[in-house]
Amino acid sequence: MKKNVLIIGAGGVGQVVAHKCAQHNRLLGDIHIASRNINKCLAIIDSIHEKGALQNRKGVLKAHRLDAMDTHATRELIEATGAQIVINVGHAFVNMSVLQACIETGAAYIDTAIHEDPTKICETPPWYANYEWKRKALCAEKGVTAILGCGFDPGVVNAYAALAVREYFDQVDSIDIIDINAGSHGKYFATNFNPEINFREFTGQVWSWQDGQWKSNKMFEVKRTDDLPVVGQQTAYLTGHDELHSLSQHLDVPNIRFWMGFGEHYINVFTVLRNLGLLSEKPVRLDNGQEVVPLQLVKAVLPDPASLAPSYVGKTCIGNIVKGTKDGKPREVFVYNVADHVEAYAEVGSQGISYTAGIPAAAAAILIAQGVWDVRKMVNVEELPYQPFINLMNDIGLPTQIRENGEDALVSFSDEALAAAA
Repeated sequence: MKKNVLIIGAGGVGQVVAHKCAQHNRLLGDIHIASRNINKCLAIIDSIHEKGALQNRKGVLKAHRLDAMDTHATRELIEATGAQIVINVGHAFVNMSVLQACIETGAAYIDTAIHEDPTKICETPPWYANYEWKRKALCAEKGVTAILGCGFDPGVVNAYAALAVREYFDQVDSIDIIDINAGSHGKYFATNFNPEINFREFTGQVWSWQDGQWKSNKMFEVKRTDDLPVVGQQTAYLTGHDELHSLSQHLDVPNIRFWMGFGEHYINVFTVLRNLGLLSEKPVRLDNGQEVVPLQLVKAVLPDPASLAPSYVGKTCIGNIVKGTKDGKPREVFVYNVADHVEAYAEVGSQGISYTAGIPAAAAAILIAQGVWDVRKMVNVEELPYQPFINLMNDIGLPTQIRENGEDALVSFSDEALAAAA
């Protein structure tokens, strides 16, 4: 059984992961938090103590300064802390360096998004094959557990897709992943997570999996409106997203799409920034000779996503609309979670978007520590048993519901089902 956790990243998601790991530190052991800005790590530790979140009050909880782009420094920190589980919730640019450090030390690796090259936006699919999947054979050879994309989307929605394909349908025709944030932070304009990563998702081509092949659209070109549980009528736009790249390869489903909700104000501001060239990742030279990356400048002037939490109100609704046939008849289900911004802040000091991304990563660490997900190879979430994952999230803050024919029910699994999945 593995124990001792190193969390890389001290933003809003890192705060949620740290709180949830602290709540389970009798199982997980020592908890270490690392970032380039050690003060952010110390602030998270203070918040854990303030809320009395440490299950074992005498447990180790330490902060470290780390440039996670430096594989050697990351490896040294893993070895110095004795961490056997590394949760990478840092910038998507550091995935490959942290993964390599885990391969070299034997520590289990968890992340929440695909690696990104700072100089490239919206690369040709499938992104995992461009980066992480190139280390699959090495992980298997070294017996290193590497769980990719274990946030909510990607992550939980991958588990929902596997659940639907394997238990609710004989044949699945389409999976539409819907991500709605019906909350309000009260700011003129802000992003719910790292602005640089957020904008990069939406400035290039939109790739979706349709009729068994990749199709390209423009951002905000295609939209849909759905009547969803709790949040009601919501409009979402076809968007490229991480989970499409693994689900399209692992599930025999011809149509897999991702839709994200945007308000008109967000779209208008985004469009102005893009048209002015302020979302470019390419450096520009000022009159004084200084070089500036416009996208990084915009990031610097926008509110820190973590600062939005105290004033955030409203709810999120994220899930999969799945259509296909069962016993020769058409069937449609919506597997989903609803999270509350105010409740998330009260528990862990973060807003709901961070809460939904952080809990699954902490759940993966718990399942690795228990041996349930310690698979000693590289996998995406849909390749793992979803039953213990969904049950655990029900217990620690993200309950899964299913809607069919207007009726909602909790999704949970019996001890017999868990044993069968093991």
